[in-house]
Amino acid sequence: MEKIRKTLADSKAARWTALVVVAFTMLCGYYLTDVMAPLKTLLEQQLSWSSSEYGTFTGAYGWFNVFLLMLILGGIILDKMGVRFTGKMATLLMVAGTAIKYWAVSTNMLDGQMLFGMKTQVLVASLGFALFGVGVETAGITVSKIIVKWFRGKELALAMGLEMATARLGTMLALQTSAPIAKAMGHVSMPILMALILLCIGMIAFFIYCGMDKRLDASIAEADKGMVMEAEESFQLKDIGFILRNRGWWFIAILCVLFYSAVFPFLKYASDLMVNKFGVDPATAGIIPSLLPLGTMVLTPFFGNLYDRKGKGATIMIIGAVLLIFVHAMFSIPLFNKPWQAVLLIIILGIGFSLVPSAMWPSVPKIIPMKQLGTAYALIFWVQNWGLMGVPMLIGWVLDKYCITGSRMIDGISVPTYNYQIPMMIFTSLGILAILFGFLLKAEDRKKGYGLEMPNIVKE
Repeated sequence: MEKIRKTLADSKAARWTALVVVAFTMLCGYYLTDVMAPLKTLLEQQLSWSSSEYGTFTGAYGWFNVFLLMLILGGIILDKMGVRFTGKMATLLMVAGTAIKYWAVSTNMLDGQMLFGMKTQVLVASLGFALFGVGVETAGITVSKIIVKWFRGKELALAMGLEMATARLGTMLALQTSAPIAKAMGHVSMPILMALILLCIGMIAFFIYCGMDKRLDASIAEADKGMVMEAEESFQLKDIGFILRNRGWWFIAILCVLFYSAVFPFLKYASDLMVNKFGVDPATAGIIPSLLPLGTMVLTPFFGNLYDRKGKGATIMIIGAVLLIFVHAMFSIPLFNKPWQAVLLIIILGIGFSLVPSAMWPSVPKIIPMKQLGTAYALIFWVQNWGLMGVPMLIGWVLDKYCITGSRMIDGISVPTYNYQIPMMIFTSLGILAILFGFLLKAEDRKKGYGLEMPNIVKE
Protein backbone atom coordinates (compact mmCIF):
# COMPACT_ATOMS: atom_id res chain seq x y z
CA MET A 1 0.00 0.00 0.00
CA GLU A 2 1.34 3.44 -0.96
CA LYS A 3 2.16 5.66 1.97
CA ILE A 4 -0.01 8.79 2.23
CA ARG A 5 2.21 11.83 2.77
CA LYS A 6 0.76 13.95 5.57
CA THR A 7 2.43 16.96 7.20
CA LEU A 8 1.48 19.60 9.73
CA ALA A 9 0.33 21.78 6.81
CA ASP A 10 -2.49 19.30 6.20
CA SER A 11 -4.00 20.34 9.53
CA LYS A 12 -6.41 23.22 8.88
CA ALA A 13 -6.05 24.48 12.44
CA ALA A 14 -2.25 24.53 12.20
CA ARG A 15 -1.93 26.27 8.84
CA TRP A 16 -4.56 28.92 9.60
CA THR A 17 -3.00 29.59 13.02
CA ALA A 18 0.38 30.07 11.34
CA LEU A 19 -1.25 32.51 8.92
CA VAL A 20 -2.81 34.54 11.74
CA VAL A 21 0.52 34.93 13.53
CA VAL A 22 2.60 36.06 10.53
CA ALA A 23 -0.24 38.26 9.23
CA PHE A 24 -0.29 40.09 12.56
CA THR A 25 3.44 40.82 12.21
CA MET A 26 2.76 42.36 8.79
CA LEU A 27 -0.14 44.40 10.23
CA CYS A 28 2.33 45.98 12.65
CA GLY A 29 4.73 46.72 9.80
CA TYR A 30 2.09 48.31 7.60
CA TYR A 31 0.93 50.52 10.46
CA LEU A 32 4.35 52.18 10.59
CA THR A 33 4.60 52.29 6.77
CA ASP A 34 1.61 54.63 6.54
CA VAL A 35 1.64 56.30 9.94
CA MET A 36 3.06 59.56 8.50
CA ALA A 37 0.62 59.73 5.56
CA PRO A 38 -2.05 61.82 7.39
CA LEU A 39 0.61 64.05 9.00
CA LYS A 40 1.87 66.03 5.98
CA THR A 41 0.04 69.18 7.06
CA LEU A 42 1.27 68.81 10.67
CA LEU A 43 4.83 68.26 9.45
CA GLU A 44 4.58 71.53 7.52
CA GLN A 45 3.15 73.24 10.61
CA GLN A 46 5.26 71.79 13.46
CA LEU A 47 8.57 70.94 11.74
CA SER A 48 8.45 73.32 8.74
CA TRP A 49 8.87 70.49 6.20
CA SER A 50 8.13 71.30 2.54
CA SER A 51 6.30 68.99 0.11
CA SER A 52 9.65 68.13 -1.49
CA GLU A 53 11.11 67.18 1.90
CA TYR A 54 8.04 65.09 2.70
CA GLY A 55 8.38 63.44 -0.72
CA THR A 56 12.07 62.74 -0.10
CA PHE A 57 11.29 61.21 3.29
CA THR A 58 8.48 59.06 1.87
CA GLY A 59 10.60 57.94 -1.07
CA ALA A 60 13.45 57.01 1.30
CA TYR A 61 11.53 53.80 2.01
CA GLY A 62 13.22 52.28 -1.04
CA TRP A 63 16.74 53.80 -0.81
CA PHE A 64 18.60 50.80 0.62
CA ASN A 65 16.41 48.26 -1.16
CA VAL A 66 17.02 49.83 -4.56
CA PHE A 67 20.56 51.22 -4.48
CA LEU A 68 22.23 48.79 -2.06
CA LEU A 69 20.25 45.80 -3.43
CA MET A 70 19.34 44.90 0.15
CA LEU A 71 16.00 43.42 -0.84
CA ILE A 72 17.57 41.14 -3.45
CA LEU A 73 20.13 40.11 -0.83
CA GLY A 74 17.21 39.42 1.53
CA GLY A 75 15.63 37.13 -1.07
CA ILE A 76 18.87 35.20 -1.54
CA ILE A 77 19.25 34.89 2.26
CA LEU A 78 15.65 33.65 2.40
CA ASP A 79 16.27 30.89 -0.14
CA LYS A 80 19.63 29.98 1.43
CA MET A 81 18.87 30.32 5.17
CA GLY A 82 15.13 29.74 5.37
CA VAL A 83 12.14 31.66 6.69
CA ARG A 84 13.01 31.59 10.39
CA PHE A 85 16.42 33.24 10.15
CA THR A 86 15.28 35.75 7.52
CA GLY A 87 12.09 36.69 9.34
CA LYS A 88 13.88 37.29 12.64
CA MET A 89 16.43 39.48 10.87
CA ALA A 90 13.68 41.42 9.08
CA THR A 91 11.67 42.16 12.22
CA LEU A 92 14.79 43.37 14.05
CA LEU A 93 15.54 45.75 11.16
CA MET A 94 11.96 47.08 11.28
CA VAL A 95 12.26 47.89 14.98
CA ALA A 96 15.73 49.49 14.62
CA GLY A 97 14.69 51.66 11.66
CA THR A 98 11.56 52.85 13.43
CA ALA A 99 13.54 53.77 16.56
CA ILE A 100 15.87 55.95 14.44
CA LYS A 101 12.93 57.58 12.68
CA TYR A 102 11.17 58.32 15.98
CA TRP A 103 14.31 59.86 17.49
CA ALA A 104 14.84 62.12 14.46
CA VAL A 105 11.29 63.47 14.45
CA SER A 106 10.99 63.84 18.25
CA THR A 107 14.35 65.39 19.22
CA ASN A 108 15.31 69.05 19.18
CA MET A 109 19.01 68.22 18.78
CA LEU A 110 18.81 68.41 14.98
CA ASP A 111 16.95 71.73 14.75
CA GLY A 112 18.48 74.14 12.24
CA GLN A 113 21.20 71.70 11.13
CA MET A 114 21.92 70.88 7.48
CA LEU A 115 23.77 67.90 6.02
CA PHE A 116 24.42 67.19 2.31
CA GLY A 117 22.11 70.08 1.42
CA MET A 118 19.20 68.63 3.41
CA LYS A 119 17.75 69.31 6.84
CA THR A 120 19.55 66.87 9.12
CA GLN A 121 16.22 65.94 10.72
CA VAL A 122 14.74 64.98 7.33
CA LEU A 123 17.89 63.02 6.38
CA VAL A 124 18.09 61.03 9.64
CA ALA A 125 14.34 60.29 9.60
CA SER A 126 14.71 59.19 5.97
CA LEU A 127 17.61 56.87 6.81
CA GLY A 128 15.55 55.31 9.60
CA PHE A 129 12.62 54.83 7.22
CA ALA A 130 14.99 53.33 4.62
CA LEU A 131 16.27 50.80 7.18
CA PHE A 132 12.69 50.00 8.16
CA GLY A 133 11.92 49.57 4.43
CA VAL A 134 14.57 46.84 4.18
CA GLY A 135 13.00 45.06 7.14
CA VAL A 136 9.36 45.28 6.13
CA GLU A 137 9.96 44.36 2.48
CA THR A 138 12.13 41.39 3.50
CA ALA A 139 9.42 40.40 5.97
CA GLY A 140 6.90 40.63 3.12
CA ILE A 141 8.74 38.17 0.87
CA THR A 142 9.39 35.91 3.85
CA VAL A 143 5.70 35.81 4.75
CA SER A 144 4.81 35.16 1.09
CA LYS A 145 7.10 32.14 1.05
CA ILE A 146 5.72 31.00 4.43
CA ILE A 147 2.19 31.06 3.03
CA VAL A 148 3.24 29.09 -0.06
CA LYS A 149 4.96 26.60 2.28
CA TRP A 150 1.74 26.01 4.25
CA PHE A 151 -0.93 26.46 1.55
CA ARG A 152 0.45 25.25 -1.79
CA GLY A 153 -2.15 23.02 -3.44
CA LYS A 154 -4.72 24.29 -0.94
CA GLU A 155 -6.33 27.72 -0.36
CA LEU A 156 -3.23 29.64 -1.50
CA ALA A 157 -4.81 32.78 -2.99
CA LEU A 158 -7.36 32.98 -0.16
CA ALA A 159 -4.57 32.74 2.42
CA MET A 160 -2.54 35.42 0.64
CA GLY A 161 -5.66 37.54 0.37
CA LEU A 162 -6.36 37.24 4.09
CA GLU A 163 -2.74 38.10 4.92
CA MET A 164 -2.96 41.19 2.71
CA ALA A 165 -6.30 42.08 4.27
CA THR A 166 -4.77 41.92 7.74
CA ALA A 167 -1.84 44.07 6.60
CA ARG A 168 -4.28 46.59 5.11
CA LEU A 169 -5.93 46.78 8.53
CA GLY A 170 -2.62 48.20 9.70
CA THR A 171 -2.81 50.80 6.92
CA MET A 172 -6.41 51.66 7.81
CA LEU A 173 -5.58 52.07 11.50
CA ALA A 174 -2.61 54.30 10.63
CA LEU A 175 -4.71 56.55 8.39
CA GLN A 176 -7.51 56.81 10.94
CA THR A 177 -5.55 57.16 14.19
CA SER A 178 -2.31 58.93 13.30
CA ALA A 179 -3.53 62.54 13.13
CA PRO A 180 -5.83 62.24 16.19
CA ILE A 181 -2.95 60.75 18.24
CA ALA A 182 -0.62 63.56 17.14
CA LYS A 183 -3.25 66.18 18.03
CA ALA A 184 -4.16 64.61 21.38
CA MET A 185 -0.55 64.05 22.48
CA GLY A 186 0.71 67.38 21.16
CA HIS A 187 3.43 66.33 18.71
CA VAL A 188 3.75 64.77 15.27
CA SER A 189 6.22 62.15 16.60
CA MET A 190 3.78 60.42 18.97
CA PRO A 191 2.10 58.18 16.36
CA ILE A 192 5.59 56.91 15.45
CA LEU A 193 6.16 55.96 19.11
CA MET A 194 2.88 54.03 19.08
CA ALA A 195 4.01 52.26 15.90
CA LEU A 196 7.36 51.36 17.51
CA ILE A 197 5.59 49.71 20.45
CA LEU A 198 3.31 47.81 18.05
CA LEU A 199 6.32 46.65 15.99
CA CYS A 200 7.98 45.21 19.10
CA ILE A 201 4.84 43.14 19.71
CA GLY A 202 4.83 42.05 16.05
CA MET A 203 8.47 40.94 16.33
CA ILE A 204 7.60 38.80 19.37
CA ALA A 205 4.72 37.26 17.38
CA PHE A 206 7.09 36.21 14.59
CA PHE A 207 9.51 34.62 17.07
CA ILE A 208 6.52 32.60 18.34
CA TYR A 209 5.74 31.51 14.75
CA CYS A 210 9.27 30.14 14.40
CA GLY A 211 8.34 27.37 16.82
CA MET A 212 5.47 26.35 14.51
CA ASP A 213 7.79 26.42 11.51
CA LYS A 214 10.20 24.03 13.25
CA ARG A 215 7.31 21.63 13.86
CA LEU A 216 6.29 21.89 10.19
CA ASP A 217 9.81 21.04 9.01
CA ALA A 218 9.92 18.09 11.43
CA SER A 219 6.59 16.80 10.10
CA ILE A 220 7.83 17.11 6.51
CA ALA A 221 10.98 15.14 7.37
CA GLU A 222 8.87 12.47 9.10
CA ALA A 223 6.44 12.26 6.18
CA ASP A 224 9.30 11.86 3.70
CA LYS A 225 10.98 9.10 5.74
CA GLY A 226 11.09 5.91 3.72
CA MET A 227 9.72 7.56 0.59
CA VAL A 228 11.63 7.91 -2.64
CA MET A 229 11.84 11.65 -3.15
CA GLU A 230 13.28 13.48 -6.11
CA ALA A 231 16.21 15.53 -4.83
CA GLU A 232 15.69 19.27 -5.18
CA GLU A 233 18.74 21.38 -5.86
CA SER A 234 19.36 24.22 -3.46
CA PHE A 235 19.24 27.81 -4.66
CA GLN A 236 22.27 28.99 -6.64
CA LEU A 237 23.21 32.48 -7.80
CA LYS A 238 22.77 31.41 -11.42
CA ASP A 239 19.05 30.99 -10.64
CA ILE A 240 18.76 34.81 -10.67
CA GLY A 241 19.56 34.66 -14.38
CA PHE A 242 16.81 32.07 -14.87
CA ILE A 243 14.30 34.37 -13.21
CA LEU A 244 15.40 37.45 -15.16
CA ARG A 245 15.13 35.59 -18.47
CA ASN A 246 11.48 34.73 -17.75
CA ARG A 247 9.22 37.15 -19.64
CA GLY A 248 6.18 36.17 -17.58
CA TRP A 249 8.05 37.18 -14.43
CA TRP A 250 8.97 40.53 -15.99
CA PHE A 251 5.38 41.26 -16.99
CA ILE A 252 4.22 40.59 -13.40
CA ALA A 253 7.08 42.68 -11.97
CA ILE A 254 6.39 45.68 -14.24
CA LEU A 255 2.62 45.42 -13.69
CA CYS A 256 3.37 45.36 -9.96
CA VAL A 257 5.55 48.49 -9.94
CA LEU A 258 3.12 50.46 -12.11
CA PHE A 259 0.03 49.47 -10.14
CA TYR A 260 1.51 49.86 -6.66
CA SER A 261 3.14 53.18 -7.64
CA ALA A 262 -0.34 54.49 -8.39
CA VAL A 263 -1.74 53.30 -5.04
CA PHE A 264 0.79 53.48 -2.18
CA PRO A 265 2.29 56.89 -3.11
CA PHE A 266 -1.27 58.11 -3.68
CA LEU A 267 -2.12 57.08 -0.11
CA LYS A 268 0.85 59.10 1.17
CA TYR A 269 -0.75 62.23 -0.33
CA ALA A 270 -4.43 61.25 -0.14
CA SER A 271 -5.07 62.96 3.22
CA ASP A 272 -3.51 66.17 1.89
CA LEU A 273 -5.65 65.81 -1.25
CA MET A 274 -8.76 65.61 0.96
CA VAL A 275 -7.71 68.83 2.73
CA ASN A 276 -6.82 70.81 -0.39
CA LYS A 277 -9.46 69.65 -2.87
CA PHE A 278 -12.38 68.52 -0.74
CA GLY A 279 -12.06 70.91 2.21
CA VAL A 280 -11.74 68.21 4.87
CA ASP A 281 -10.32 69.12 8.32
CA PRO A 282 -6.64 68.03 8.55
CA ALA A 283 -7.32 66.27 11.88
CA THR A 284 -9.83 63.91 10.22
CA ALA A 285 -8.56 63.91 6.63
CA GLY A 286 -7.22 60.35 6.94
CA ILE A 287 -10.67 58.86 7.49
CA ILE A 288 -11.74 58.96 3.83
CA PRO A 289 -8.50 57.37 2.48
CA SER A 290 -8.76 54.73 5.22
CA LEU A 291 -11.86 53.40 3.45
CA LEU A 292 -9.52 52.00 0.79
CA PRO A 293 -7.78 49.45 3.04
CA LEU A 294 -11.10 48.81 4.80
CA GLY A 295 -12.59 47.65 1.51
CA THR A 296 -9.57 45.52 0.63
CA MET A 297 -9.84 43.70 3.95
CA VAL A 298 -13.11 42.17 2.78
CA LEU A 299 -12.61 41.99 -0.97
CA THR A 300 -9.02 40.74 -1.30
CA PRO A 301 -9.80 37.38 0.38
CA PHE A 302 -13.04 37.19 -1.65
CA PHE A 303 -11.24 37.66 -4.96
CA GLY A 304 -8.42 35.37 -3.80
CA ASN A 305 -10.96 32.62 -3.07
CA LEU A 306 -12.48 33.25 -6.50
CA TYR A 307 -9.07 32.80 -8.12
CA ASP A 308 -8.44 29.63 -6.09
CA ARG A 309 -11.68 28.06 -7.30
CA LYS A 310 -12.39 29.60 -10.73
CA GLY A 311 -9.04 30.91 -12.02
CA LYS A 312 -8.87 33.95 -14.38
CA GLY A 313 -5.84 35.47 -12.60
CA ALA A 314 -4.59 37.64 -15.49
CA THR A 315 -8.12 38.84 -16.25
CA ILE A 316 -8.62 39.85 -12.60
CA MET A 317 -5.44 41.95 -12.74
CA ILE A 318 -6.57 43.77 -15.90
CA ILE A 319 -9.97 44.64 -14.41
CA GLY A 320 -8.25 46.04 -11.31
CA ALA A 321 -6.04 48.28 -13.46
CA VAL A 322 -9.11 49.61 -15.33
CA LEU A 323 -10.70 50.69 -12.04
CA LEU A 324 -7.44 52.36 -11.03
CA ILE A 325 -7.43 54.50 -14.18
CA PHE A 326 -11.07 55.51 -13.70
CA VAL A 327 -10.55 56.66 -10.09
CA HIS A 328 -7.43 58.74 -10.67
CA ALA A 329 -8.89 60.30 -13.81
CA MET A 330 -11.97 61.37 -11.83
CA PHE A 331 -9.80 62.80 -9.04
CA SER A 332 -8.02 64.97 -11.63
CA ILE A 333 -11.29 66.60 -12.81
CA PRO A 334 -11.94 69.93 -10.98
CA LEU A 335 -15.73 69.38 -10.89
CA PHE A 336 -15.29 66.36 -8.62
CA ASN A 337 -14.79 68.32 -5.39
CA LYS A 338 -17.44 67.10 -2.94
CA PRO A 339 -16.51 64.81 -0.01
CA TRP A 340 -19.15 62.21 -0.93
CA GLN A 341 -17.58 61.95 -4.38
CA ALA A 342 -14.19 61.35 -2.76
CA VAL A 343 -15.71 58.57 -0.63
CA LEU A 344 -17.22 56.91 -3.72
CA LEU A 345 -13.96 57.05 -5.66
CA ILE A 346 -11.93 55.67 -2.74
CA ILE A 347 -14.37 52.73 -2.46
CA ILE A 348 -13.97 51.98 -6.19
CA LEU A 349 -10.19 52.24 -5.86
CA GLY A 350 -10.42 49.78 -2.96
CA ILE A 351 -12.11 47.28 -5.30
CA GLY A 352 -9.33 47.71 -7.86
CA PHE A 353 -6.69 47.43 -5.15
CA SER A 354 -8.30 44.17 -4.02
CA LEU A 355 -8.41 42.64 -7.49
CA VAL A 356 -4.78 43.02 -8.57
CA PRO A 357 -2.86 41.76 -5.48
CA SER A 358 -5.34 38.91 -4.92
CA ALA A 359 -4.32 37.44 -8.29
CA MET A 360 -0.79 38.78 -8.76
CA TRP A 361 1.06 37.27 -5.78
CA PRO A 362 -0.46 33.75 -6.03
CA SER A 363 0.44 33.75 -9.75
CA VAL A 364 4.19 33.92 -9.11
CA PRO A 365 4.49 30.26 -7.89
CA LYS A 366 2.90 29.18 -11.20
CA ILE A 367 5.79 30.76 -13.08
CA ILE A 368 8.78 30.26 -10.71
CA PRO A 369 9.88 27.00 -8.95
CA MET A 370 9.74 26.83 -5.14
CA LYS A 371 13.54 26.83 -4.67
CA GLN A 372 13.74 30.21 -6.47
CA LEU A 373 10.52 31.65 -5.07
CA GLY A 374 12.03 33.81 -2.32
CA THR A 375 14.43 35.44 -4.76
CA ALA A 376 11.68 35.86 -7.37
CA TYR A 377 9.47 37.68 -4.86
CA ALA A 378 12.48 39.74 -3.72
CA LEU A 379 13.26 40.80 -7.28
CA ILE A 380 9.63 41.81 -7.84
CA PHE A 381 9.68 43.82 -4.62
CA TRP A 382 12.98 45.37 -5.74
CA VAL A 383 11.42 46.53 -9.02
CA GLN A 384 8.39 47.75 -7.04
CA ASN A 385 10.63 49.74 -4.71
CA TRP A 386 11.87 51.86 -7.63
CA GLY A 387 8.32 53.15 -7.92
CA LEU A 388 7.74 53.43 -4.18
CA MET A 389 10.94 55.47 -3.97
CA GLY A 390 10.66 57.60 -7.12
CA VAL A 391 6.97 58.41 -7.43
CA PRO A 392 6.52 60.07 -3.98
CA MET A 393 9.61 62.19 -4.65
CA LEU A 394 8.24 63.13 -8.09
CA ILE A 395 4.83 64.07 -6.64
CA GLY A 396 6.40 66.17 -3.87
CA TRP A 397 8.59 68.01 -6.40
CA VAL A 398 5.62 68.59 -8.74
CA LEU A 399 3.51 69.95 -5.87
CA ASP A 400 6.19 72.46 -4.84
CA LYS A 401 7.08 73.41 -8.43
CA TYR A 402 3.73 73.63 -10.19
CA CYS A 403 0.81 73.17 -7.78
CA ILE A 404 1.03 75.77 -4.97
CA THR A 405 -2.06 77.97 -5.22
CA GLY A 406 -1.74 80.07 -2.06
CA SER A 407 -1.61 79.57 1.71
CA ARG A 408 -3.85 79.12 4.75
CA MET A 409 -3.45 79.54 8.49
CA ILE A 410 -3.48 76.54 10.85
CA ASP A 411 -3.10 77.39 14.56
CA GLY A 412 -1.53 80.69 13.58
CA ILE A 413 1.02 79.15 11.19
CA SER A 414 0.85 79.64 7.40
CA VAL A 415 0.99 76.45 5.28
CA PRO A 416 0.72 76.15 1.46
CA THR A 417 -2.40 75.10 -0.44
CA TYR A 418 -2.15 72.88 -3.53
CA ASN A 419 -3.97 71.95 -6.74
CA TYR A 420 -3.63 68.17 -7.14
CA GLN A 421 -4.68 67.92 -10.82
CA ILE A 422 -1.19 67.22 -12.23
CA PRO A 423 -0.30 64.56 -9.61
CA MET A 424 -3.58 62.75 -10.29
CA MET A 425 -2.85 62.77 -14.03
CA ILE A 426 0.54 61.18 -13.27
CA PHE A 427 -1.19 58.42 -11.28
CA THR A 428 -3.67 57.91 -14.16
CA SER A 429 -0.81 57.45 -16.64
CA LEU A 430 0.71 54.73 -14.45
CA GLY A 431 -2.63 52.88 -14.53
CA ILE A 432 -2.77 53.02 -18.34
CA LEU A 433 0.69 51.45 -18.57
CA ALA A 434 -0.36 48.78 -16.02
CA ILE A 435 -3.21 47.66 -18.29
CA LEU A 436 -0.80 47.25 -21.20
CA PHE A 437 1.39 44.87 -19.19
CA GLY A 438 -1.69 43.02 -17.94
CA PHE A 439 -2.57 42.15 -21.54
CA LEU A 440 1.05 41.20 -22.28
CA LEU A 441 0.98 38.85 -19.25
CA LYS A 442 -2.24 37.25 -20.45
CA ALA A 443 -0.77 36.69 -23.92
CA GLU A 444 2.41 35.17 -22.41
CA ASP A 445 0.28 32.84 -20.28
CA ARG A 446 -1.55 31.60 -23.38
CA LYS A 447 1.78 30.98 -25.10
CA LYS A 448 3.61 29.26 -22.21
CA GLY A 449 0.69 27.59 -20.44
CA TYR A 450 1.52 28.80 -16.92
CA GLY A 451 -2.09 28.29 -15.86
CA LEU A 452 -2.75 31.85 -14.66
CA GLU A 453 -6.33 31.52 -15.85
CA MET A 454 -6.71 28.15 -14.11
CA PRO A 455 -7.83 27.54 -10.48
CA ASN A 456 -5.18 27.20 -7.74
CA ILE A 457 -6.82 24.42 -5.73
CA VAL A 458 -5.57 21.00 -6.80
CA LYS A 459 -8.41 18.48 -6.70
CA GLU A 460 -7.31 15.11 -5.38
